[in-house]
Amino acid sequence: MGHSFSPALAPLDGRTATALQSAVDVLGLVEIGPDVFTALGVLVIVVLIGLSAFFSSSEIAMFSLASHRVEKLAEDGSKAGKTLKHLKDDPHRLLVTILVGNNIVNIAMSSIATGLLAYYGFSGGQAVAIATLAITAVVLLFGESAPKSYAIENTESWALRISRPLQVAEYVLMPLVVTFDFLTRQVNRITGGRAAIETSYVTRQEIQDIIETGEREGVLDEEEREMLQRTLRFNDTIAKEVMTPRLDMTAISKAASIQEAIESCIQSGHARMPVYEGSLDNVVGIVHIRDLVRDLNYGESSELTLDEVVQPTLHVPESKNVDELLREMRQNRMHMVIVIDEFGTTEGLVTMEDLTEEIVGEILEGEEEEPFEFVDENTAIVRGEVNIDEVNETLGIDLPEGEEFETIAGFIFNRAGRLVEEGEELDYDGVEIRVERVDNTRMMKARVTKTEEHEETGDVEEVSTD
Repeated sequence: MGHSFSPALAPLDGRTATALQSAVDVLGLVEIGPDVFTALGVLVIVVLIGLSAFFSSSEIAMFSLASHRVEKLAEDGSKAGKTLKHLKDDPHRLLVTILVGNNIVNIAMSSIATGLLAYYGFSGGQAVAIATLAITAVVLLFGESAPKSYAIENTESWALRISRPLQVAEYVLMPLVVTFDFLTRQVNRITGGRAAIETSYVTRQEIQDIIETGEREGVLDEEEREMLQRTLRFNDTIAKEVMTPRLDMTAISKAASIQEAIESCIQSGHARMPVYEGSLDNVVGIVHIRDLVRDLNYGESSELTLDEVVQPTLHVPESKNVDELLREMRQNRMHMVIVIDEFGTTEGLVTMEDLTEEIVGEILEGEEEEPFEFVDENTAIVRGEVNIDEVNETLGIDLPEGEEFETIAGFIFNRAGRLVEEGEELDYDGVEIRVERVDNTRMMKARVTKTEEHEETGDVEEVSTD
């Protein structure tokens, strides 16, 4: 055939010129001038940029969408939602499809740009260098940054929109997808690696980081952040950490009269009280002031005894998980349970309020004191029974928590190795602790100060007396 390119084709090497001429001959075109040839090349590059943006945004949208949302979209019954779930059911193959498509598109763009530059007389090295820089800039802007930013802002809607086209791409590229899927799995097996994308999950630490980020970004306020963090800690808390200790328990003997029981409830300020027989290590149940008053004033017998109004309660080990404990208390409709140690000795009691406070924070009644009294931003007077975790979180310090203690008072006694007196000081890793008040053998309050020398690690400590 006598068809030929414009003389401008002269700078091409013989092999390239022959290939291009053959392509024209096959297509049966009469004449392709330089303008038409350039326009076709630019048009193809534009289409490839669009495909690059499609694959790049698909990767972000597909793998940013939470699994629970995918399930919900599929349950809604839409075809796009079902297609989306089908693709997400095999995330490894989905990722291979996107990567294969994206790389083919980007490499094709670079090759076509190089051919166009060579067509206009640039040398091989110049054409490669210019095409590489130009295509890289175009791909970064229009094929990566812009589409991925859009996908992040419109994750769900975009994932639904591109699910069907992405499925078509998977079918079209099936031979390559299957091949590279197999090869990737074999490489992972040989190297001992694993496809983390197949076991995608969110850890508790990641959730905590999200909560803290939410507060910094203004999505959550401080109280919401604290409540969410307490909720995460709730499952790791045991009864010993939340109980009212034996020393603070108010109980009444089973041999007491109804009137004496009512007076004890009023004097202690508690609506419910444990009832013991013989000693506090033998708690037989719980009594409510409502039942006492009702039976005293409206009972059928004037000789009603305390034993007749006592309600049974649970005895749980101090190591009982509070999440399980809350479930049992709700099932049994109990508001107070007794905590015992391994020898069956009463250690304390846990109320529904104690468990609620672990999530919503301290609930103060009457003249009950605040757990923290801030002197300045780095110093607070802390009640002795406050948990170490709460002290660390509130003051931003890192006091250790041992198996022998959970409270700030326990920490001080453990470090001192003896009973402490008012005025004694303890230094631990840049944290100064001063005993403010002691009641007999019990430490009631301590002043905790975070100094400028506070560091994340260290175990230098010293106990002194003023």
